[in-house]
Amino acid sequence: MSSDTLLAYFVRIMIILLINPLHECAHAWSAHKLGDDTAKLEGRMTLSPLAHIDLFGCLLLLLCGFGWAKPVPVNPNNFKNPRKGMMLTAIAGPLSNLFAAFAGMIAFRLYHGNVEALYDVLTYFIIININLCVFNMIPVPPLDGSRVLTYFLPPNAAVWFMRNQRYFYGVVMLLMITGILSIPLSYVVNWIYRLFILMTNFLG
Repeated sequence: MSSDTLLAYFVRIMIILLINPLHECAHAWSAHKLGDDTAKLEGRMTLSPLAHIDLFGCLLLLLCGFGWAKPVPVNPNNFKNPRKGMMLTAIAGPLSNLFAAFAGMIAFRLYHGNVEALYDVLTYFIIININLCVFNMIPVPPLDGSRVLTYFLPPNAAVWFMRNQRYFYGVVMLLMITGILSIPLSYVVNWIYRLFILMTNFLG
């Protein structure tokens, strides 16, 4: 097995054990702070990967490089403002990935060792977290961005959007498969990456 293949599997394991749990825990923590303890009572407000692993999604991720974690349960009826609560809970996941990416960039700039593999791991950690943040902010269900969009839409428009979510999701998946959507997504990811580099230039 080549070093590139080993690194690819290491990165996938890192997603399962570290990045996905961070994302899902952020959802659970945000919901808890806003008054909904559904996820906390089910043991989801933790960074333990065992609490967030979806077996099929985990296997797909290991074998194919694309998978998912177990969704965090949220009861909007427990929020003082259900629409706002759902929006804030949804956006907490992508924001956790963004903060993790920035922390990874700081570690990358501070590290001056001779272990080249660590540079590779940190680079992958940064890029994957930025990618997850950007991808999850696409405003189509079941992605987190849909909750953000519906919060800012007028109530009637939000209801119409949710009723027709399968069509929007189908269009986005088609654009992803054809590679058309990867162009603007890559632009946003690269822009954030360059911004983080500029923000940490003082570290050397």
